[in-house]
Amino acid sequence: MAPYVIVTGDFVRTGGMDMANLALASYLAERGVELHLVAHRVDTGLCAYPNVRVHSVSKPLDSYLLGSPLLDRVGRAWASKITARSGRVVVNGGNCSWSDINWIHYVHAAYTPQASGRAIYRLKTDIAHRKALTSERATLAGARLVLCNSHRTRRDIIEHLGVAEDRVNVVYYGSDPKRFSPITPEQRSEARRSLGLRDERPLIAFVGALGDRRKGFDTLFKAWQTLCADKDWDCDLVVIGAGAELNDWKRQAGERNLTGRIKFLGFRQDVHEVLAACDALAHPARYEAYGLVVREALCRNVPAIVSAASGVAEHYDGRLRQLLIQDPNKPDEVRERLWNWRRNINTIKEEVAPLSNSLRSHTWEGMAAQMIQLIEARN
Repeated sequence: MAPYVIVTGDFVRTGGMDMANLALASYLAERGVELHLVAHRVDTGLCAYPNVRVHSVSKPLDSYLLGSPLLDRVGRAWASKITARSGRVVVNGGNCSWSDINWIHYVHAAYTPQASGRAIYRLKTDIAHRKALTSERATLAGARLVLCNSHRTRRDIIEHLGVAEDRVNVVYYGSDPKRFSPITPEQRSEARRSLGLRDERPLIAFVGALGDRRKGFDTLFKAWQTLCADKDWDCDLVVIGAGAELNDWKRQAGERNLTGRIKFLGFRQDVHEVLAACDALAHPARYEAYGLVVREALCRNVPAIVSAASGVAEHYDGRLRQLLIQDPNKPDEVRERLWNWRRNINTIKEEVAPLSNSLRSHTWEGMAAQMIQLIEARN
């Protein structure tokens, strides 16, 4: 195979697009392809391959916004060199102004962030969004092939950015069937002990950044207040995620006497282990191009109550659609979805099992193989 360049912020295991890029790079590396990675961070395992060259890009003040011009410049430099050798270049959205293969994980034209907090943070969010939107439009206009992580993302690319349909394909994210396997009773007990849980009360997880309102934690929090006011509601909530709003949510939980019903865990790298302690995932996102954490929960056979507009919701059919939230801005709907799950907790878990098996069968390697087949077929 000809050499490849992949340009992205990070090749690591801690995020949706980061994990996906790591999986694609690992697939190429394992097959001996000459591979150039332009990024801020790269997993040490990738660096060990003799056919992989890492072109590190600095990130001033640990800011992706400040690092983006450097990523674009270094990415274009290596894209030019590899293209001259008939190689292929994979960029992510508008992160590098190069027209070959564009892998879309998030459509900035489809959602405007709703930042809160200090004025400086809101200004930074607005500047970053405007910059990303401009880069996204310019880069996608000339892409030979656009790969999307869901049909929802494909529609957004076509409708919001006017990309021709014949240039846009869908490849769903993959899974690690070993890391995200069905939870055994022993794993559940150990996970609950590690979280300091001494009883068998049902546990619901929320996983997502708390820097803006995209993941819908504000809606879940309002629904949770109402649920906990009902003496029959016997579930607790664990929140995995960090961000500018974390301390404010902790404060509000204390003021509303919810400290014993919500446990804030902050950022965690062991999400798969925390999920082992949980009975459900709540994910009322306002915008979600796909939703890898939902897929990972389902792979562990943990039912996920998720926004119907999320890309991952495309996997739901039949009775599982009762878990879908039609309007993530309505706390009452989120509350009703959670109550429905609680009343039918055992039945729903059984109904999730076939989907869990199906999702685990589509591995990261399978995703990467599908992508490379599409790329190599597009001259």
